[in-house]
Amino acid sequence: MQRYDCLVIGAGFAGAVVAGELARAGKKVLVLEKRPHVGGNAYDCLDDAGVLIHKYGPHIFHTNNARVFEYLSQYTDWLDYQHRVVANVPKDGAPRERQEYPVPFNLTSLETAFGPEEGKRLGDKLIAAYGAEKKVTILELRQSKDPEIAALADYVYDHVFVKYTMKQWGQTPEEIDPNTTARVPVFLSRDDRYFQDKYQGMPIDGYTPLVQKILRHPNITLKLSADAKRHLTLGEGELLLDGEVFEGPVVYTGAVDEFFGLKHGRLPYRTLDFQFETWQEETFGKPVPKGRHALTAGEFYQTHATVNYTMDEPYTRITEFKRLTGQDLPGVTTIMKEHSRAYTGAPGEIPYYAIINEENNALYAKYKAEADGYKNLRLLGRLAEYKYYNMDAIIARALALADELLER
Repeated sequence: MQRYDCLVIGAGFAGAVVAGELARAGKKVLVLEKRPHVGGNAYDCLDDAGVLIHKYGPHIFHTNNARVFEYLSQYTDWLDYQHRVVANVPKDGAPRERQEYPVPFNLTSLETAFGPEEGKRLGDKLIAAYGAEKKVTILELRQSKDPEIAALADYVYDHVFVKYTMKQWGQTPEEIDPNTTARVPVFLSRDDRYFQDKYQGMPIDGYTPLVQKILRHPNITLKLSADAKRHLTLGEGELLLDGEVFEGPVVYTGAVDEFFGLKHGRLPYRTLDFQFETWQEETFGKPVPKGRHALTAGEFYQTHATVNYTMDEPYTRITEFKRLTGQDLPGVTTIMKEHSRAYTGAPGEIPYYAIINEENNALYAKYKAEADGYKNLRLLGRLAEYKYYNMDAIIARALALADELLER
């Protein structure tokens, strides 16, 4: 094993970017990936209907970081995709009727929720008070002395935020961090994109081929279905790879509590359950195949790639993948309903979202102190650092870590 200069555990974006940069600088890198594929949670593949799906939940690339965009552009061309999300809610006064409006809540949302004239009047009042093209938080609106503006803040809180957050995090309104509530924005604009970042898009062939290209280098040895715990063991201040002391950098991107055998207890997370459904048009009198659903009209299930259910349904959102990827596949589409619940560590569960609070941060600090006892061990990524990172942020951190390791 001493023929390797570096060891990277995990072949998601974090591990792949570090490994790719080290390999291209002349280092021999061993990458161990527990799953039978690369890409981490960004992994995409064709389902039985031929639809390109994101198996572990939707991933949309967006960034203002030019270095990250230029780095990835070495390995992919881009589909110009601007992400737009709508909330699907029962109509006030007519609960059997549904309405959709953009989120984050904006001027168009106002006119949909309150009618064109009243919505425009409220929008003009907000712009006069706060300025156009501004994002104003619920806290700021609630502090307004104007009762209409304060009431609008309550409407957004009730219809867009609170019940959705309760489903997402398994909390009551009283348990939701007031600081989180305070940051919920109302966007005084008609720009209904979910992100306003300079660079946005989807990799033209998908995320999996992108990561495969990053890892495609003669200096990289990639082992799939390889549990790091079978190869890497903890000595007294030393890391052993297959029984031999390994002195090169070890970049670990997995769950840090599991790396240290849960010795201080399990770090809390939220996990997700995905309900995939394939919908197909009936053609020439042929029935829809067993296990699929009948599309009533057209080739799409819903109006947008992502529709949030902020008020009533047990799932938080529905993703329709063809609207994300631009895939040309007439007559059939696949959707995914997303349910959130507590992570227990049971087989098959995936930890998605760290539950950040003072108690959990203190628990993580114990594991970070354990990791600091190994001079060549570096923690990188959501699970290793117990933080939420967007895709572009973790790629930027991976590039920075590779820079640091190469300088040293």
